Amino acid sequence: MLEYLHLINVGPAPEMDLDLAPRLNLLTGDNGMGKSFLLDVAWWVLTRKWPREINGRLTSGFKALPRIAKQPATISFRLESRAGVVSYQSKFDREQQTWEGKRGRPYNPGLVIYAHADGGFSVWDPARNYWRTRKGTDDTLAPVPAYVFAPNEVWDGLWMDVQGARTNLCRGLVDDWAIWIREAGEPARTMAKTLASLAAPGESLEVGPLRALSADDTRDYPTIIQSYSPEPVRVVHASAGLRRVAALAYMLMWSWERNVAYADSQGLDRAQNVILILDEIEAHLHPRWQRSILNSVIHVVENLHARAKVQVIASTHSPMVLASAEPFFDESKDAWFDLDLNKKTDTVEMHKRPFVGHGDASRWLTSEAFDLGEARSIPAEEAIREAKAFAQQPKRTLKAARVIDAKLRAARLPDIDPFWVRWSYLMDELRGEK
Repeated sequence: MLEYLHLINVGPAPEMDLDLAPRLNLLTGDNGMGKSFLLDVAWWVLTRKWPREINGRLTSGFKALPRIAKQPATISFRLESRAGVVSYQSKFDREQQTWEGKRGRPYNPGLVIYAHADGGFSVWDPARNYWRTRKGTDDTLAPVPAYVFAPNEVWDGLWMDVQGARTNLCRGLVDDWAIWIREAGEPARTMAKTLASLAAPGESLEVGPLRALSADDTRDYPTIIQSYSPEPVRVVHASAGLRRVAALAYMLMWSWERNVAYADSQGLDRAQNVILILDEIEAHLHPRWQRSILNSVIHVVENLHARAKVQVIASTHSPMVLASAEPFFDESKDAWFDLDLNKKTDTVEMHKRPFVGHGDASRWLTSEAFDLGEARSIPAEEAIREAKAFAQQPKRTLKAARVIDAKLRAARLPDIDPFWVRWSYLMDELRGEK
């Protein structure tokens, strides 16, 4: 499990500190503040490889570089590995353009799954990607350092050059799922259960029959039956949100199934720790799905890896995701980190904030997580700001109030907006009706 990150002269901020919680860690902040960057760094300290170093077809996961090229840059971390808690500091070597690493075997933090915002995935499996030590020999480097999928490879399969031979490392969602359905065994049942668990409350997601796509395509495609659709829909024809959920279900299932199968066949221990990294967990999802996806993912991973400890590190732009965490957020094992721009120094700052529930998702928009002045349109926010300032003035005239009233109406502030109650009272007072 990842316990601590300390960055100096790396990323958008001069310095960052993260004391991570053992179960859930939420990252918020505006675009460009460094959320995805921090997730990439978290993956690197856990696996010793940047995702794009392994798969150049990935559109994210690039190697981190110093913020100011001529100044020293360090990444310090502490993690719980199979050998115990370890700490390390890596320095950037400007001449070699690399991050220094400890020689020898990497640490073993457990199974690491990284869902990228663009639809790609990265998986590090301690059973298959960990270096081997044999008596009388040096450590043997794993031929595959990690499984890194570009978005299309999640669906169509992952190929890599392994010891000089082009090798199929994963058949992909379409073919693997079709095989599981034909075999009608435990993987098929687990995949169906995982998919159903990730659905929004009240939404039915069932696995339908295999269907061909076209005359010149020999593959059979899994289908999904939704509550509002009488006909099964081929998974490749599903909505972007449903494809995102299906891909997440598949990668969770594939990572678990492969870890179990290989560990059991080799007499190794199954993963004792699972770290799930999620970038923009709400991507493509309707708010109805956003308010359940976080809790659902945690439960799915805990159920798949019943004997392992699970840690989740997730970034989000969604007030619905934050509101959904309120019923189960526990500050003894969960944490919320917020990235903000300090306008005085024009630098990014990291804040570990107390998680205070707001009850209403719209109130999260005006919280420190999103820093909006109003949970309304920009014209409405500007008009309300002017109206509030006017209400505080000692001398108010009906003429000036009517100008502001016109701005409020031009902003299309709806009749049911609660601000009208306060404003109407002030207008009546100025007209002498109170």
